[in-house]
Amino acid sequence: MVDDPKAQAIEVLRRLKAEYPDAHIVLDYGNRWELLVAVILSAQCTDKKVNEVTAKLFEKYPTVEDYAGANLAELEAAVRPTGFYHNKAKHILASARQILADFGGEVPTTMAELLTLPGVARKTANVVLGNADPEAFAKDPDAGIAVDTHVNRLSQRLGLVTSSDSEKIETQLLAIVPRDDWFRLTYLFIEHGRAICTGQRPRCVDCVLQDICPSAFTFGTPAARDKAAAAPKRGAGPKPPSHPRDATRATAKPRPQAQSWARSVHGRRGGRSG
Repeated sequence: MVDDPKAQAIEVLRRLKAEYPDAHIVLDYGNRWELLVAVILSAQCTDKKVNEVTAKLFEKYPTVEDYAGANLAELEAAVRPTGFYHNKAKHILASARQILADFGGEVPTTMAELLTLPGVARKTANVVLGNADPEAFAKDPDAGIAVDTHVNRLSQRLGLVTSSDSEKIETQLLAIVPRDDWFRLTYLFIEHGRAICTGQRPRCVDCVLQDICPSAFTFGTPAARDKAAAAPKRGAGPKPPSHPRDATRATAKPRPQAQSWARSVHGRRGGRSG
C-alpha cells in the first residue's frame, strides 16, 4: 500500500484521463434493454465476442417482449459462443419477464431495482445505470464502481486497496475515489489494463504510472526485471523493431475502428428502451 491511497487515486486518475480521454464502453447496443443483455453476456467473455453474438441476437429478438416469449433452448443456442450460456440465457429470459411484469417493460433506473433482476449483481447494475442514465447514476445513493477483472487487478497493483475480493475492493475504492470519478474509473482501468498493465506481462517501461506504482518492474525473473528497469523509459524515443515484421507493422496504416452500435446510425434507431 502507498502512504496516502486517496492522493494516489487522484493522481492515477489524472494521468489516465490524459492518456485515455475517450475511454468508454465498447459493447454495442441500441437501448437500455440491449445494454443489459450485452452486459450479462459479457461475464467471462470478451467484448469483441459479445458484439459478434449480439449483432445477430438483437436482430432475432428486437424487443424485450421477444425475449420474454423466447424458447429457452433457442436462446441458449444463440448466446452459446459467449460461454456459460445456460445461466446467461436463463437470466436474460427471466429478467425480460420480470421487467414486463414489474416495471412496465422498461429497464429500471435505480440500483435497488436493477439488483432485483435475475443475474444482475453490482458490477452489471453499475455498468447499466452509468451508461444508460448518467444523471440517475450520479444521484443514486446505492451507485458505486463496477469492479471487473481489470479494476480488480490494477487497484491492487497500484496500492489502492488491500483486498483481492471484488466487493471489498469496491468498498475501499469508494472511500478514496471522488464521486464524480466512480463511473469513469472503470473504463480508464479497462483501457490501461488492456493496453499496458496486462495480467501476465505488464509493460511497465511504457506505463505513465511507473514512477508512482508500487508494483512497477516487479514481474518476471530478477534478470528480466533488471533488463526492463534498464530499458529506455516511456517518452525516451522510438524503439527499433525487434523483428523484421515489426518494421512493417510500425509503418502500416492503422485500420479504422468499428463504430459502437450506440453511436452508429443503427444505434439511433427508434423502439423500446426497455
